[in-house]
Formats: sequence, C-alpha cells, structure tokens
Amino acid sequence: MRTRFLFFVRLLPVVLFVLGSMAAFAQRQDISLNDNWKFRFSHQVQKGTEIRVDLPHTWNAQDALSGKIDYKRGIGNYEKELFVRPEWKGKRLFIRFEGVNNIADVFINRRHIGEHRGGYGAFIFEITGKVEYGKENSILVRVNNGEQLDIMPLVGDFNFYGGIYRDVHLLITDETCISPLDYASSGVRLIQDSVSYEYAKVRALVELSNGNTANQEVELNIRLLDGKKVVKEEMKKVNLSGTSTMQQELVFEMNQPHLWNGRQDPFLYQAEISLSRNGKLVDCITQPLGLRFYRIDPDKGFFLNGKHLSLRGVCRHQDRSEVGNALRTQHHDEDAALMLEMGVNSVRLAHYPQATYFYDLMDKNGIIVWAEIPFVGPGGYNDKGFVDLPAFRANGKEQLKELIRQHYNHPSICVWGLFNELTEIGDNPVEYIKELNVLAHQEDATRPTTSASNQMGDLNFITDVIAWNRYDGWYGGTPADLGKWLDGMHKKHPKICIAISEYGAGASIYHQQDSLTKTIPTSWWHPENWQTYYHIENWKTISSRPYVWGSFVWNMFDFGAAHRTEGDRPGINDKGLVTFDRKVRKDAFYFYKANWNKEEPMLYLAGKRNIIRSQRLQTIIAFTNQPEAELFVNGKSCGKAAADQYAVLEWKNVELQSGENEIKVVSTNKKQPLSDSFRCRL
Repeated sequence: MRTRFLFFVRLLPVVLFVLGSMAAFAQRQDISLNDNWKFRFSHQVQKGTEIRVDLPHTWNAQDALSGKIDYKRGIGNYEKELFVRPEWKGKRLFIRFEGVNNIADVFINRRHIGEHRGGYGAFIFEITGKVEYGKENSILVRVNNGEQLDIMPLVGDFNFYGGIYRDVHLLITDETCISPLDYASSGVRLIQDSVSYEYAKVRALVELSNGNTANQEVELNIRLLDGKKVVKEEMKKVNLSGTSTMQQELVFEMNQPHLWNGRQDPFLYQAEISLSRNGKLVDCITQPLGLRFYRIDPDKGFFLNGKHLSLRGVCRHQDRSEVGNALRTQHHDEDAALMLEMGVNSVRLAHYPQATYFYDLMDKNGIIVWAEIPFVGPGGYNDKGFVDLPAFRANGKEQLKELIRQHYNHPSICVWGLFNELTEIGDNPVEYIKELNVLAHQEDATRPTTSASNQMGDLNFITDVIAWNRYDGWYGGTPADLGKWLDGMHKKHPKICIAISEYGAGASIYHQQDSLTKTIPTSWWHPENWQTYYHIENWKTISSRPYVWGSFVWNMFDFGAAHRTEGDRPGINDKGLVTFDRKVRKDAFYFYKANWNKEEPMLYLAGKRNIIRSQRLQTIIAFTNQPEAELFVNGKSCGKAAADQYAVLEWKNVELQSGENEIKVVSTNKKQPLSDSFRCRL
C-alpha cells in the first residue's frame, strides 16, 4: 500500500503538469514566429541567394541611413518553415503581422491566401484548412515598399523602410473564439460611456466567431480586475449560429472608480474577457482599462479628470540608427525611459500607427498620446500627399479603421490625427478629410479628432481640434514670431482649440560656436547652441499661453530621411533632442528636463561640447530645477545666479584665460549638492 502511495506522490506532479498543459492548450495560444526566416530580394532568383534573418527586419537599415536617396524600394521575399502539429486539428489557426511595409502578399505552401496594403497597421489571416497537419508548411511573404499612388502615405519627410519590421505571431484558438479577425484587433472594444470620480459605465463590445458548422451555446464573461481582486463581473449566455460572427455587448457600472490620471497616477484595471462552453474555458483575452475623462477648451487648454494639464509633448518616429524601423522591445523601452527622464507627459506618434508595445508603455507610464494615420503632405518637398483616386480614398479609410480598432482600448490615446501638412492646391483633400472625420467619429464617439497643418485654408476647420507645425526662428523669422502668430490666430478664431504639433531646430553635437548666430537650415552647419536658444525662446512663448492645448517638440530623437543633405551628414533629420543612436542628450534636452522634471534634482552646464573657444569673454548658461547655483572658472568664483522662471542660470562676461580652462557650476543647496563641469581651451 505504501509503495502505491509513493508511486502516486511521485506521479502527481506529472499528472498536474499534463492537466495544466491540457487546460492551457484548451485556451488561446500565442506563438512567436520571429525567428529563422530566409530573405532574398525578388530579383535574386538564383538558388542559394537567401540569407537567414530574424524579425523585426528591414532591408533598408544600411542604404537608407547612409543618405542614399534611391534606397531599395521593391520586393523582398521572406520565407519560413512552420511545423503544424497534428493535435492542432480541430483548432483555428491565424497568422498575425503587426507591421509590414507596405504591401504584403502572404502564401501558405506557395498558395496565395491574402494581401494587405498599408505599412503601419496590423493584419491577420486565418490559415485553418490551408495547412497540412503533421508536416512542415511554408510561409512566404512577398513585401513591396515601392512607391504606390493608391496607398497612404504617398510622400513624407522620413524613410519608407521595406520589410517585416514588427512581430509575427501564430494564434491558435478553439473553434469558437473571441474573433481576432476584426481588423486584427483584440476583438473587444471597451467603450467608456460615462466616467467621473463618483461613477463609471463601460460597454464591452465583443466579436465572437464560431468556426463550427453547428450552433454553439457559450457563456461570455467579463471580469474587471484590480491586481488579483475582482472588482466587477458580468456574464451572459449566447447562442452562436454555425460558421458565423456575432457582436455581443456587456455593460458594467461601478462607483468611486480608480481613475487613470496621466503621469500622476497611471492606474490600469485589467478587463478579462472569457468564453466558456459546457462549463469549460475555451478562450480568454485581457485588455487594459484606464478610466478617465478629459476635454479641450479653446481658452484654457487640456483638462484631464477635471483638472488642467499642460501637455508638455514631443514627437517620435519609430526608427533609430543601425536598425532602421525594425525596433525591438529594448529600443522602445529606452525611448520611453528617455521621455520620462525629460519629464514628457504627452507624445505625438508621427506620422503613422506605431508598435502596440509602445502604446502599452504609454498607458503604463501615463503619457497622453496623439495617434495618427499616415496621411502626410510633402512638407517643403515636391509631389503631393493626396491624389483623388477611389483606391487611395478607400485605402486611407481602411487604415483609419485599423488604427482605431486595434488601439481603441489604450487609455493613453486621447486624440486621433487625420493628416499632416496637406495642401489644397491641385486635388483638394478637404471633402475627403471631412469623410475621414465622420468615419473617425463613427468608429469612436469618445475621442476628438485633430490634425497637423502648416498653412491656412478650409482644411483647418474640419477636425474637432487643430494644431500647427511652426518653425519660427529656424526656417524663417525669429522665435518671437510664434507668439504674434498664436495671439493673432486665437483672436481671429476664438472658438477653435489650437495646439503646436511641431516646433524644432536642427543641431549636431559636433557643430559648436562661441557666437549665437542663426544658420541656414539646409546647410551643413547646424550649431547646437542655436537649437538650445531656439527651444528656450519658443518654450517661453508656448508656456505663457494657456489656450495652447498642447505642444510637441519636433523631434524627441534624430531620425532617418535619406533625401536630406544638411547638418553633419546626409540622410538624417537632426532636430532631435537626443541623437539618432540615443547615446547623447543634446543641451536642449536638459533645458526641458529642468523645466518639466521637478522630481529629479538636476544641474547642467550648456555648451560643454564647445571645447575650443575663440572669445575671451563668454556667457555661461546652465539649467537647473534648483533655486540657484554658483559658477567657478579655474577655481575662482564668478558669483551666484538665481534660476529664472524657465530654469535658466546665466553669467555674462565671464573671462577665460589663454590655454585650458575649467568651468564648474555648484548648487548652493547644501542638502542637495549638485555640480557639473567641463574643460575648454581659449
């Protein structure tokens, strides 16, 4: 008897493991398909020309980032073998791509199963019945990043990297599931009908799909979780017809909800939506739920949960040196960390939908997001962002639906962007923008629409709120012009909500000068101190006007633009506050950090990369979020200076000696000792 008992005890872990595995397998599986693809260009027809790559991947990481204007824009083939396990029979199989730029034709065992047109949204195909079980199956994706007149964007001041540059997943579900086929979304939309400090009402719209020919009796359940605590739970029984898709609605209400409150308290509930049949769990997904309410006022700006919030924002492109747009999670983590360090509380994700993981980071860190479709004008270049073709108009609407449905549940997203820098000359986009605006409200009645404009015209009066791209003091005029323009616009159009969607100036960390001299933007000389001055003066203007509902520095990071020939090398837009490789924070970064991040004591000397000086008398500038600091030159005090309201310390007519000089600044707060220093030569 004892022997049998010991045998049972030893066997118990194995039994539990098997049962646990069976239970897990009864639910949805998500398998990464990122590893071990074979890649070749379509013109490489000889056998053996393939190379092994892992995803995310782009074939333009080298040529586009070297400033090669005619970087490869054509067709690349990605192929992978997938062993389809025999026990997957009776399940449903889906292959989901998060981003392929910009046309993807997908083949299973060399049979075409579908095409997706658009480079920045996710898409999915069901491959149930198209695979051979118990065998290796070929997945072939033919990717085309060539120029197309029927796909957004037509133009843009950034690179159109080709490749499968985001993750690919195999989803395995029960024959009855929460459908992933609704524009590759989660299949669940959490609609915040009413939110306040006292009460919240949320409707969950759930797409259910039955892949069986027979009717299915299922139970749909939603649990709202605060950690492991169940806050609310709702359930309903559903009769699903054979081979059908049905939308179901569950409503839950709660008193005294815990609100998502931006950087101050980015609290997230987890909504667990599950599907059961005959008492057994067959599918389950979890979505974030951040309850919040907000409004935008034409005179007082942005309000989150009833309190004014000055949106201190930046813009971000999804690319970086060496890897192009094929970013991995650690790259997104680093970008978010740099934003948090600087004190950013809002971001415009330009000019296209970005990786889901980055929206997740914004949710978790409480950063307000402007998300937009790639309806982009030419900026200061040739061609046009709108061509009045039925196929182009249809494609833009599909991309807008993808954006909204795939990212609906992110509480960080507060505005949907519809266009950037379009023109009304030639094919006029005004009527089409109106159609997009109507569609956006049909898809999401809870969020306002916005756009980024750089000129006057009827297109500025369509979306709920509007923003302008302004470069006063860079492409023309002076920083003082921004205030004049803003006040004039607000006076002329007092009912519209105005923001600054872009403002910035180029800077190379290798370009240093003693004198504060404005440069030519298209030249090879982009001195860092002019960028610093530009941002100081523009921030003074923006921060003193409460009616500006948000402002977004262009750009948080340098980014790739192969056609650019300026700064310190071709192929780079160097308006970033951080270098393309994320290794160096420019002086302007620290100016904003001193103004925006009051939690981390800091003191920073500007101009420390200017190590060869030509003028004996210098103006030394520092940034700090402390009251004052003292300057020392070669150990001799040059006096104390108090920080002004923009966190700037300044010492004028500081005399340097011939040869090497040590410049050092020290905070006067003994309880919070801070210092910074550098050496330079005269």
